[in-house]
Amino acid sequence: MITKDAIEKRLIEQAEAAMEKAHAPYSGFSVGAAIMDENQQIHQGCNVENAAYPLGVCAEGSAISNMVLSGGKEIKKIMLVSTGEQLVTPCGGCRQKIKEFSNPETEIIVYHDNKTTVFSMEDLLPHSFSKEFLK
Repeated sequence: MITKDAIEKRLIEQAEAAMEKAHAPYSGFSVGAAIMDENQQIHQGCNVENAAYPLGVCAEGSAISNMVLSGGKEIKKIMLVSTGEQLVTPCGGCRQKIKEFSNPETEIIVYHDNKTTVFSMEDLLPHSFSKEFLK
């Protein structure tokens, strides 16, 4: 059986590898994400900046797109790493994107300063709008 620590280590490694491929020539702020889906498959993403700033892509959205493309439907865990000097959580838009594919047990994990901090969707996006409102 794979331990929680082994899973987190693998997610950190995959997120860091993704961060190394980030295209961040304007901000110099690279971010990597690794998602574990409902099938225990890992999907990576990195931020990709664009000279027309609003056209950039965040690491979380990139990883979610890769998950969907591979047939994944649910985020069990998402690991985020960045070159930031402090702990960095997902931006507002990415919080909403994560919400679309998460459940109350989904772990949003940020690796910073050699330690992990775990958040829930309720921590990051309380009283949020979701697909349940559209039924």
